[in-house]
Amino acid sequence: MTRRSQEHMGKILVVDDEINMQYVLSAMLKKEGLEVCTASDGVEALKILKDERVSVVVTDLKMPRLDGMELFAEVAKEYPNIPVIIITAYGTVATAVDALKRGAFDYITKPFDQEEIKNVVFKAIKTARLREEEMYSSPDDLEKEGIMGLSSKMKEVYEAIEQVAPTKTSVIIFGETGTGKELVAGAIHRRSDRKTAPFVKINCAAIAENLVESELFGYEKGAFTGAVMTKPGKFELAHRGTLFLDEVGELPKEMQVKLLRVLQEQEFERVGGIRTIKVDVRLIAATNRDLPKDVREGRFREDLFYRLNVFPIVIPPLRERKEDIEPLVAFFIKRFNKKLKKNIRGISPPLLKYFHNYDWPGNVRELENLIERLVLITKGEELTIEELPEDLVRKFRHTPVRLSPLGESPVKELIKSQKEEVERQLIVKVLEECDWNVTKAAANLGLSRKGLQLKMIKYHLRK
Repeated sequence: MTRRSQEHMGKILVVDDEINMQYVLSAMLKKEGLEVCTASDGVEALKILKDERVSVVVTDLKMPRLDGMELFAEVAKEYPNIPVIIITAYGTVATAVDALKRGAFDYITKPFDQEEIKNVVFKAIKTARLREEEMYSSPDDLEKEGIMGLSSKMKEVYEAIEQVAPTKTSVIIFGETGTGKELVAGAIHRRSDRKTAPFVKINCAAIAENLVESELFGYEKGAFTGAVMTKPGKFELAHRGTLFLDEVGELPKEMQVKLLRVLQEQEFERVGGIRTIKVDVRLIAATNRDLPKDVREGRFREDLFYRLNVFPIVIPPLRERKEDIEPLVAFFIKRFNKKLKKNIRGISPPLLKYFHNYDWPGNVRELENLIERLVLITKGEELTIEELPEDLVRKFRHTPVRLSPLGESPVKELIKSQKEEVERQLIVKVLEECDWNVTKAAANLGLSRKGLQLKMIKYHLRK
């Protein structure tokens, strides 16, 4: 197992109708510590995608039944977070470039260099992981372009999107990991007059420093070892559309200078090229870093920061918009009921209180992952504290209680909620000791049978 394989989060699906090509690619990737599965055409590949968790698809273009472009279209529709790498011959490079414009991750030409394809695959794996961490839903699934939340702070975000979308103004989105920065960027693009043009995304944290320039600006044939053909960069692919630079704070200092020039002049040269290429690109950047602090400490160029910071949008963390937890929970329950073929009807009030008292350092992504886990393991029709795994119970219990500003959560209400939680836990403990014999448990608690039954209804306690 190699060091690189630590980035693995699923299988690599190799799709090619030539058995020899399947064997070569599989052996090469397995040698790097990756798990690989193969398919002979697009139809077989879609069956595998339906049954197994795949991180990256590597597909040939020309295949029987369902070719590479048709397979890419299906993957983009049904599995938008899975990067697709296309392998193509020189004669079909134009088709591969068209696929890039439609959202394919990258393409490799035959005969390919093994180091090149390994680098592209590992970059795709990292991008897939980052996409999974950052995006908590599909834009088509939710109102407000896929962004969920009814709090006043989220309404400010919606208003900012509506205000800036019709313009050409550069936007920078600030927010912690898991808050939905890419969703906001996508919403701005889809509400602009560029919505029919490409929306090209690149995660600056997922690219090695020595590859950033060629990723952004492309390269000419022969520009460096392995550059066997000319390849357009992300700026070129985003012409007349929008380029989304995620985690822009991770850009190396030397690239910050070149990015500033392109933003100011809307022109650049490919790596190894002499021809100036003019583009019309609207830039949206995002970061989870404190860029003003990075500017003060010399890690980020001040002139580039001011160029990006024309229209800032701040997405609040979930801990600052607790009123959004309940609608988010309802949405995710509905979503995972469909995905996991379950019939969960809601969440118990005690568990919802736990959620409100927790800080959610992973934001909406963390909440989504927890709801999926609970929906999967819950046997009843309601998510309750009883289904909460022990490691999460400890995690929730050790979260310090946060007092809201004066007037929003009176001390009496806080004491009452804590008292009710203690009472609920005591009743559960006694019921379990009495093997859920209500009469015996009521006697041990000093309550009438009817009194205990009323409390069990109140706390949604069922065997």
